[in-house]
Amino acid sequence: MKSVIRICCTAAFLVFASQSCAQNNTPCSKQIDSLIQSPSPRPFNGVILITKNGKTQYSKAYGFKDNRTKVPLKMDDQFEIMSNSKQVTAILLLKQSEKGKVDLQAPIKKYIPTLTQPWADSVTVHQLLNHTHGILDTEKPLAFKPGTEFKYGNLSNILLGQIIENTSGSSYIQQANALFKELHMKNTFCYSKNNNRNLVSGHMNKNNVFTPVENSFINDTNMPADGIISTARDMALWNTLLHNGKILNKKSYALMTSSSVLSEHDVFGKGKMGYGYAIRIVNYNGIPYFGHTGLGDGFASLSVYVPGSDVSIVVMENQMSEDSTLYYYHEALIRDIVLKSSLIKDK
Repeated sequence: MKSVIRICCTAAFLVFASQSCAQNNTPCSKQIDSLIQSPSPRPFNGVILITKNGKTQYSKAYGFKDNRTKVPLKMDDQFEIMSNSKQVTAILLLKQSEKGKVDLQAPIKKYIPTLTQPWADSVTVHQLLNHTHGILDTEKPLAFKPGTEFKYGNLSNILLGQIIENTSGSSYIQQANALFKELHMKNTFCYSKNNNRNLVSGHMNKNNVFTPVENSFINDTNMPADGIISTARDMALWNTLLHNGKILNKKSYALMTSSSVLSEHDVFGKGKMGYGYAIRIVNYNGIPYFGHTGLGDGFASLSVYVPGSDVSIVVMENQMSEDSTLYYYHEALIRDIVLKSSLIKDK
């Protein structure tokens, strides 16, 4: 029988809170502390890391790794980052493009010759990257003419993973893990049932009752869409390296971070905003920033980078609310607190 625990008051939840870092004296620290200590409308259970110019401004682990053991979370614990994995896939593909092995405007049939549908000769790699391809099923006709609409989903990244493998001559997992090693992201890797390292348990949260997720849906097929495991520190490092020209050349970076289609996502505000390659291009009261979310397997994450201030915001939780309006409740509010703080204004 699955064990569950009801979180009913702030005092009980505080038992699981880790010590704050010495840097937690920034102007927004008290606001964030107050936010995550409130059990309403749902408790926070995860880690937060805010950096500026590569230096930690705020870090805190709050909650438990597994509600069955009640062991406190630590900052170096590993989380499934789910759709934030898509950014890794976009980079691996762009690196193949930089080597001259992939033409982003070429039809995907060139790189996946096993595709049999007529659309394989018209859908381009670029359209997979920005989710304007129209493919709902590799055995069915397109939902719309390629390039005319935005339809977010995992299939595009599964196909991108195949292109990466076919053009590199090695597996997606080998390519991704080699990139993490090159970037000194020592605590980031592709999910494996047999090697979970410090991966914490994901939980479903229904009315503040936490139920552990027993089996991950990640497998070798959907690895390029959802399969990366990471820590808050490695995610912040990734943001710093990517947005300071340490991973891609200038042309590739410009393609990735340029709006090539408009889409809407509740976490980033009402109305449509720009979407590049696995990255959202957002403007918050005159402050431009990049961001993306990840959700599933009992995990939720938000990664944000503010280029004008070199500020990174990473929030990762090992819980997923069954109330869709609360998926990213704390993540969005923490981001807004930081964007309104002197960390952004004092450049």
